[in-house]
Amino acid sequence: MARLRAAGFLLLALAACAALQGCRAAEEAVASADATLEVEVPPAVAAPAAKDRQFRAGAETRPFQAEVSRMMDIIIHSLYSNKDIFLRELISNAADALDKIRFLSITDKAQLGEGDTAKLEIRLSLDKEKKMISLRDRGVGMTREDLVNNLGTIAKSGTSAFLEQMQKGGDLNLIGQFGVGFYSVYLVADFVEVITKHNDDKQYIWESKADGAFAISEDTEGELLGRGTQINIYLKDSAMEYLSEEKLKELVQRYSEFINFPILMLETRTEEKEVPIEEEEAKAEEKPAEEQSEEERQKAEEAKEGESVEVDDEEEEEEKKPKTKKVSETITEWKALNDNQALWLRPPGNVSEEEYAKFYKALSKRDWEAPLALTHFKAEGDVEFKAVMFVPPTAPHDLYDNYYGKKPSVKLYVRRVFISDSFEDLLPKWLSFLVGLVDSDTMPLNVSREMLQLHEGLKVIKKKLVRKAIDMIKKLADGETRARKEAEEKKEEEAAKEEGAEKSEEQKKREEAYTKFYTAFGKSLKMGVIEDTSNRRRLLPLLRFHSSKSPDKLISLADYAERMKEGQKHIYYLVGTSKDEVARSPFVESLVEKGYEVLYMTDPLDEYVMQNVHEFEDKEFANVSKEDLKLAGKDDEEKKLEKKLKEEFKPLAKWWKEALGSAVEGVKVSKRLATTPCVVVSSKYGWSATMERIARAQTLGDQERAKWMRGQRSLEINPRHPLIRELKAQHEANPDSADIKETATLLYQTCLLESGFLLEDVKDFNTRVFRLLAKDMKVADLAVPREDPQPEEPEEEPEGPPKAVGGSTEEAKPAEAAAEEPAAAEKAVDEAAAAAEEGAKDEL
Repeated sequence: MARLRAAGFLLLALAACAALQGCRAAEEAVASADATLEVEVPPAVAAPAAKDRQFRAGAETRPFQAEVSRMMDIIIHSLYSNKDIFLRELISNAADALDKIRFLSITDKAQLGEGDTAKLEIRLSLDKEKKMISLRDRGVGMTREDLVNNLGTIAKSGTSAFLEQMQKGGDLNLIGQFGVGFYSVYLVADFVEVITKHNDDKQYIWESKADGAFAISEDTEGELLGRGTQINIYLKDSAMEYLSEEKLKELVQRYSEFINFPILMLETRTEEKEVPIEEEEAKAEEKPAEEQSEEERQKAEEAKEGESVEVDDEEEEEEKKPKTKKVSETITEWKALNDNQALWLRPPGNVSEEEYAKFYKALSKRDWEAPLALTHFKAEGDVEFKAVMFVPPTAPHDLYDNYYGKKPSVKLYVRRVFISDSFEDLLPKWLSFLVGLVDSDTMPLNVSREMLQLHEGLKVIKKKLVRKAIDMIKKLADGETRARKEAEEKKEEEAAKEEGAEKSEEQKKREEAYTKFYTAFGKSLKMGVIEDTSNRRRLLPLLRFHSSKSPDKLISLADYAERMKEGQKHIYYLVGTSKDEVARSPFVESLVEKGYEVLYMTDPLDEYVMQNVHEFEDKEFANVSKEDLKLAGKDDEEKKLEKKLKEEFKPLAKWWKEALGSAVEGVKVSKRLATTPCVVVSSKYGWSATMERIARAQTLGDQERAKWMRGQRSLEINPRHPLIRELKAQHEANPDSADIKETATLLYQTCLLESGFLLEDVKDFNTRVFRLLAKDMKVADLAVPREDPQPEEPEEEPEGPPKAVGGSTEEAKPAEAAAEEPAAAEKAVDEAAAAAEEGAKDEL
């Protein structure tokens, strides 16, 4: 019995694959009184509206199989979190039905039919009055038996597996599940009609409310389909958002953009156009005699009497032109929704750059730019798939704002049907900037998202995608390197020619291609070095840095290795906040002076990169700000001189270490300094100064861990610097002097700042600087005296002659007033003389 049951399920599955595709919606004509453009619009076969509809009289009513009823209840109430999925499932089934009839027509052309029936297409239309969506295909169609088996019973063992999965729990957002996919229509529908015609049977109607029963009857009243399937979906009140042309367009372009058959939608629009006015209408528009002006009546009378009337040329031309009026016209027509071709199915050599650019714009929704680089390939093996990936020329503005939360921009398709754009395991985070598409014919569809993410095939796809992406970026970098070498080899005479000038412009673009990419996505490559251990060695050659020998142009690690000095075993680098800061750092002075090249790393990510990378092409990396720096090429004389200087400054170093206490691990004679008196260096495995600043800036940083990771610091002194030599001489003369200890501490704190570290006690440093300034300015005491209270101001005496005290009034006058008296008297005499002169003039 078990074998017979399994065989029965297998037969039903075959029937399902031939039929379920056919559930499509009818296109209905959008009527309008002003419409003049006739379009073939198949009328809908529906009558009453929505959930109140009843089965057709005489239809054979059957109950759903128990498992199907249970499954439909689960789908409607809990399965799909996204209702939009229903249209994708129905269009996918329609495409499968069209594929089947096309396959049958290869051996029997009569199967395809003639005229409109032979058009392999999918049509979508709306009827807002009936609240109905119609979807129609001209696929293989279904017989009466197919309708019963495919839409009323379990048509595929995958449905049984689905029910078992439901009992186990987990992520049940099924994708592309044939059979189950059709029933997703009840997420948005109260009532569904399936009208279908198979070449070997009559036209039938299947209808159901998903309430446990369905009905099948012969369609004797509706329009003949010829062949194929039409689905009429009567929407729920809660799903009215789908009764919009824009919404349906969005769903088709999102999920079914690359279906292999044209998807047409019935669109209605209103246009204004000018039409000539009929003679009767013109007469009706003429003014009655009582409404005409006197001039108009006079001209009319003269015209009747045959008298000549003078008319301007412009008026004559206007009279010759036929009178028109503007009318609104409703135009109904079918428009294609999926113009973009699935070009990834074609061999790469058969696709032009213009087609790739158009495809990139469709994927990325960036119509204003063309891709910087692309890769198009087909992978074969256990998992077969085709893929196209593009590198955008610019980074999205929010690329690094939410690095770990950003979704990848590569979409997953299975047999040209969009599945998801949120599979985080399809590409690593550091490649999330890529735009592309992956289409697999071997990935399973009848599994949940959770199972698909764990599928071995997805791991294989991810591995190959990453390798191809790195190869694409490497090709871009190699192209720039070749272009630069060609530019260097070109002669100036050839560049001066017109032809040479055009080539140099093209060459300039090639030279700047990778620099443009690295400026936009260099951080992503560094994140790849940090996170992707399996591809770290492949990514290192793609990194770029400025250096002491190339401060303006970015160079690769390979470029650095090519020009290393003879005997040099290390790649020297220094991390800082800016290029200028690193270039002027005391750590690089001696190395640059001796001809060594130092890489300038100015990105905060560089600290993390160098913690994960230790060598490149057997050359170890060496941070010049850390202790134990080794320089190659020392002769015996230099070694003897170093040994001699160490012995000479040994007493000073010992005393200085005791003066600084636990602030430093030791004081040593430096071999890396040229013009700076001293520097503070980190221990070999401790944090550098830049890393300390980054750690301190972390909002949730652990300060205790930061202290432990900081490691010990060492003070390195320059034995040739005048300050150090003077300090040594003063120490030898008076080793217990407090002033010398003060100078040594201040010198250490100054060098600590110049080395990039932060002071633990800024107040102490400032106090020492103030004391030094006071000494230089010969200020004996820095104590600030307290302010005394201001004395009260004396009250002002009232105006008037001063009182005499022990004498006359004149004696009591102030000396100033006495001095002003002669001047006032002289002024009074002058004024009297002027007045007399004016009076004499008046009398005359």
